[in-house]
Amino acid sequence: MAIGSHLEELYGLPAFTFPGPDVTAELPEPGAVAWRVTVDMYECEEEWEDAFARFCSAVDTTQVRALVVGAWTEAYDTAPTAVVEALLAARDRLPALRALFFGDIVFEECEISWIHQTDVSGLLTAFPALEEFGVRGGTGLGFSALRHEKLRRLTVETGGLPADVVRGIGGSELPALEHLDLWLGTSWYGADSEASDLAPILSGARLPRLRHLALRNSEIQDEVAAAVAAAPVVARLDVLDLSMGTLSDEGAAALLAGQPLTHLTSLDLHHHYISEPLRQRIRETLEPAGVAVNLDPDDAHQYQEDDGTVHRYVAVGE
Repeated sequence: MAIGSHLEELYGLPAFTFPGPDVTAELPEPGAVAWRVTVDMYECEEEWEDAFARFCSAVDTTQVRALVVGAWTEAYDTAPTAVVEALLAARDRLPALRALFFGDIVFEECEISWIHQTDVSGLLTAFPALEEFGVRGGTGLGFSALRHEKLRRLTVETGGLPADVVRGIGGSELPALEHLDLWLGTSWYGADSEASDLAPILSGARLPRLRHLALRNSEIQDEVAAAVAAAPVVARLDVLDLSMGTLSDEGAAALLAGQPLTHLTSLDLHHHYISEPLRQRIRETLEPAGVAVNLDPDDAHQYQEDDGTVHRYVAVGE
């Protein structure tokens, strides 16, 4: 699976792409949309920070509630240092900003694991009123442990999430966080975390309001499932998402043998490698309790070598 569509909304607002330098268009009200600022990374008419400067001149930024950072020049080879600096310099001009997505780049622009990122924790520090933050791309991604009082939703989409980022998020104090979505990815594209790195998240100690936990797109999904099966945080979740990874009978059996999951409203396991007997056991255990279970195998496929070695794939890698 590849990410083929840009964000359609953010913070409940429809996304609107700020026009290019040679385009004349009627602009919506500043607070009515999620503004997407982007440039052509291959045939660059202007740098991202120049497009952002035009945006700040054309739009009353004091009313902007949601901002989407699209492609910057040569994102496949260049870290967005200047993009971060431009946003930090404009923080006083964005007092109403409540949602920021950093790296809304689709595969036709740049594959997810080719996107060069940077440490994004400074953006959260600079915008203490943010309620939603998301980032796409794991190469060069950094996230230092921090405290943020307002953040309710955190999304990190990668084909390979560095362990330091997992640990940074796990070490963060996020008292308002309700929704955490981490795409852990594969070692082919930089994932080097172990299930033990998730322990601070799974304890829930620094995440007292967490209700939706997604630990997905992982090549160690069985190990993650085993850790989740005994995790203290699970008892207060509404939604558990272990989808898009290499979950097999081993991980499914661990979930069934672990703490009850009948309190959940939803368990998402789509894109998996679970056999039909285990799928049926999951359904029989959870669906009578009202849990919505997604066991769609999706496009999960595996390859077996002549020596019997089996290779399984996450949904989003390259």
